[in-house]
Amino acid sequence: MLISTAYAQAPGAQPTNGAAMFMQIAPLLLIFVVFYFLMIRPQQKRMKEHRAMIDAVKKGDTVVTGGGLIGKVTKADDKEVEIEIASGVRVRAVKSTLTDVQPLGGAKPAND
Repeated sequence: MLISTAYAQAPGAQPTNGAAMFMQIAPLLLIFVVFYFLMIRPQQKRMKEHRAMIDAVKKGDTVVTGGGLIGKVTKADDKEVEIEIASGVRVRAVKSTLTDVQPLGGAKPAND
């Protein structure tokens, strides 16, 4: 005989509806938790650090704008900064468009 006989399970062997529902939702919940800790949380942390860096801009800092202009801050208020991009050439930029801020002292020199 080529076909094997299939036997039905006993009625008590099936999981209850609540347990079956949980087993179907559990992988989705696990994926969401992993996604949160690997993607969402680090991005929020970076955004918070960037916002703090932009809020701390003061006169004399070197900044980079979203358009790629690099210059020294000559005046800073709550929403805008004035940036000197060349001697005698000053532009105003909205603080939220700044992408990088290097403090007044700059980076430490390398130990050669």
